[in-house]
Amino acid sequence: MSRAPDDLPLPGGRNTIERLARFGYGARGVVYGLVGALALLAAFGGGRPGDSHDALRTLLVGPFGAPLVGLIALGLLGFALWRAVEAITDADRRGTSVKGLVVRGGHLVSAILYGGLAGTAASLCLGLGFGGGDGVHDGTAWLLAKPLGQWLVALVGLAVAATGFGYLAQAWRGDTTKRLALDGDARRRWAEPTGRFGYAARGVAFLIIGGFLAAAAWYQSSAEAKGLGDAFALLRAQPYGAALLALVAAGHMAFGAFGLIQARYRHIDAPDVDRVDDEAAAAVRKLA
Repeated sequence: MSRAPDDLPLPGGRNTIERLARFGYGARGVVYGLVGALALLAAFGGGRPGDSHDALRTLLVGPFGAPLVGLIALGLLGFALWRAVEAITDADRRGTSVKGLVVRGGHLVSAILYGGLAGTAASLCLGLGFGGGDGVHDGTAWLLAKPLGQWLVALVGLAVAATGFGYLAQAWRGDTTKRLALDGDARRRWAEPTGRFGYAARGVAFLIIGGFLAAAAWYQSSAEAKGLGDAFALLRAQPYGAALLALVAAGHMAFGAFGLIQARYRHIDAPDVDRVDDEAAAAVRKLA
């Protein structure tokens, strides 16, 4: 049996935040695994590939749909909470360098996005609707209506594209497993290939979505802003599109599987619930 390295504690649920984080990684993994599976079906069988909202809708109409979507809603809420804790308390020890602050800022944005997805899942579970309209389109329209909105959308597109390049860099370097409590042999045999494939696929998708946002800024039209489902559709429209879509779809399935790996093996140095307020206040004072 594989043992964790000495500098990484064995995974488990030592406190409430850690348990929520692990539940969250698992829920995110299920969502993106289903997103990839649906896109793979679209690559070979036709139909329109979808995004995470479509994956939740598909799960809802299956056996035990409402309870399963409700569990995913709770998991995604836990993941959003963990991302916020990472950003505020610097649980992963990113520091206050420019790079560290950028990563922590990205975690805060991630907390907001996954909190919104958790709200969509909860709405579906409770039968309150299908979670509203197209979040990318609506958010872009809102930004464009603001002063300097064109530049704001361009900055968002640049940030999304930069995230895509970051994912691709992680896949290239092979450091997606550095926070996993696994020995070197287990990393090389299955964890690292899964993580690299998944992060590469996510990087491609983010680059396409960033391009959509850049087009929306250039034409000052929210209709040009599109999400993951449209990124899949763009891939399928290219020469050898079915193969391209199948490859990226399989990568998203790998990203989902890697989420389940993270749920079990990721090193999570989560503060106790009764210490979060104190650590958050200390972090704010330090930044100020």
